[in-house]
Amino acid sequence: MTTALYRRYRPESFGEMIGQSQVTEPLMTALRGDRVGHAYLFSGPRGCGKTTSARILARCLNCAAGPTDTPCGTCDSCVELGRGGGGSLDVVEIDAASHNGVDDARDLRERAVFAPARDRFKIFILDEAHMVTPQGFNALLKLVEEPPDHVKFIFATTEPEKVIGTIRSRTHHYPFRLVPPAAMLEYVQELCATEGVEVEAGVLPLVVRAGGGSPRDTLSLLDQLIAGSEDSRVAYARAVSLLGYTHAELLDEVVDAFGAGDAAAAFAAVDRVVQTGQDPRRFVDDLLERLRDLIVVAATGQGAASVLRGLSAEDLARMQRQADTYGASRLSHTADLVIATLDDMTGATSPRLQLELMVARVLARGADAAATPVAAPPVAAPVAAAPPVVAPDATPAQPSAAPAAPVPSGPVTLQRLRDAWPEVLGNLEGISRSSWLLASGASVSSLAGDVLTLSFQSQADVAKFKHLAAGKGPSEDLRQAIIAVLGLRVKYLAKYEPGAGHPDEPPPPDDEPPPAPEDPSAPPVGRSAPATVPPAKQARPARSAPAADRPESARASDAPAPRPSAAAAAPVTEWAVAPIPTDADAPPPDPAPDARSQFAVDDEPEDAAGAASAVRIATLAPPREGEVLPTAEVAVSVDPDEAEDAPVEIAVDAPVPPVIAPPLPPAAATRSDGVQRYGEAVIRQVLGATFIREEPYEQPTRFS
Repeated sequence: MTTALYRRYRPESFGEMIGQSQVTEPLMTALRGDRVGHAYLFSGPRGCGKTTSARILARCLNCAAGPTDTPCGTCDSCVELGRGGGGSLDVVEIDAASHNGVDDARDLRERAVFAPARDRFKIFILDEAHMVTPQGFNALLKLVEEPPDHVKFIFATTEPEKVIGTIRSRTHHYPFRLVPPAAMLEYVQELCATEGVEVEAGVLPLVVRAGGGSPRDTLSLLDQLIAGSEDSRVAYARAVSLLGYTHAELLDEVVDAFGAGDAAAAFAAVDRVVQTGQDPRRFVDDLLERLRDLIVVAATGQGAASVLRGLSAEDLARMQRQADTYGASRLSHTADLVIATLDDMTGATSPRLQLELMVARVLARGADAAATPVAAPPVAAPVAAAPPVVAPDATPAQPSAAPAAPVPSGPVTLQRLRDAWPEVLGNLEGISRSSWLLASGASVSSLAGDVLTLSFQSQADVAKFKHLAAGKGPSEDLRQAIIAVLGLRVKYLAKYEPGAGHPDEPPPPDDEPPPAPEDPSAPPVGRSAPATVPPAKQARPARSAPAADRPESARASDAPAPRPSAAAAAPVTEWAVAPIPTDADAPPPDPAPDARSQFAVDDEPEDAAGAASAVRIATLAPPREGEVLPTAEVAVSVDPDEAEDAPVEIAVDAPVPPVIAPPLPPAAATRSDGVQRYGEAVIRQVLGATFIREEPYEQPTRFS
């Protein structure tokens, strides 16, 4: 029977501790200066030396030559508290997991009253102190706060937050940490040399990785490997099989297959992982570890040996070749895909499916990277599949097959932004496909400092562009793409401008006015053609602001529009309102119209030079209690001299839920003057009228 390695090599002094200098050095200084406290709290992960340090501190305090920072190791106290010692009567170790109640605290108080049997101090070491109940801690509080001069307390715990604050405030708290891999690797190498054990290359790094920074866990794993090896030689294959890690040859096979784009070899390696019973998640974790090593090699070159300790020169050279095959950018993208797969595997019902999908994504990304020439100027990948984006005052975009001109350096101007726009969109596609689709339909209107004005083809695109959820959205994705390409963080002005900078239509030159449409009745570019209506439904715009105060897009439509006639119906624009018909333009009365789809239009005054004429626009108004609501009306004052050519700019109020009135008698469908009535359905759906405001409805006398 042999003693476990972690027991045979347990430190006997603070100088033998590894990786805990933040604890050992202050304690040794306090011991040398005779400034030792009465209570200590040691906290940290499991197996990192808390209980061992408590025993070393007890040896230092009760050493015959002490108190000292270096125990002599020969006195009775040092021997009894050493590796092979049976323990001292004056050093009491209590397992707080099984002694955590009020009765145990009362018993400890009674024992603390008695003086030490032989040594200088009576020391109580409470292991797993977080298991003590609050009642037990409260019963122990008075003793910990004011103990006898010969009593010292040392609490050891992995969860210091569970120790009540009144106890923590009366102790000196020392946090322990996990041992760094470099220090742990050096320690196990010395231990193997001391034990006379030969270890193949690559075994100790796996042992250190599996130990997770805990000296006790690391020595336990190494002890297991040594015990299961023959002729005192630890083989790499046996270590990989026992620890559950992926063999380096299999990782090399997968990495080489990814680099060469060999799908058959990659999927064959995945099948080997599954057929040999390995955990797919562990394989993905090992692959991510290898990609991390390749990224370090690609970044540091020959200096990687100082970062990746434990690698032989042959392994380092092989990894250098693999890193050169990928390149730093491709390695980073591949690692991102592997990390995403590792997250998706948490709780997955089919880890193999996730693994195979990851292989497919990595191969597809590698094929895209190989298809892009390295020496060519940067050309946005999605431009080849999407219509070219043309700014309003820029030259038409070139076909995607032609290489884009290099973006000039210097201050970011409007022209430079437009030249780099394809590259910005290409970068945006790598961030978010949906954001790229939205930004591809926009055009760059202006750039004033860091304020970028974008024009969109619809109000819905403007709303989508402005939408943010948890700080993310199309606008933020585009901002990051612009930063990546031009280094400029922009602010946005997103506006709805139909027909401006449409990707399928190059703009006219700056010095020529836009050509007039061939068909005067055709709708403006960028808008869907609205339905045409009879002359009685035609609209004549009204002026609400001078032309100089309106935007350029509104002034462009100031040309006089032709008078609608019964023979030809003009299209109804977005701001069209109901016309003022004459008796000659009125259609014949409908003998039985539906009263729910009608509205009243007053006749146009015969005197056109009058001060103003009234235009009636059908709106929706809530009915009064006890009234029947056939329709509602709103009057807008219009100057007859400007009514022909002035566009309408009406402030749109909040929409009112529609109110459907009951049908009226057939006799009320037509007014006595012969004017046809058109109701809510015609106003909203056919004429495209807009709700302005509410006005009380007054019951006509003919319904009384």
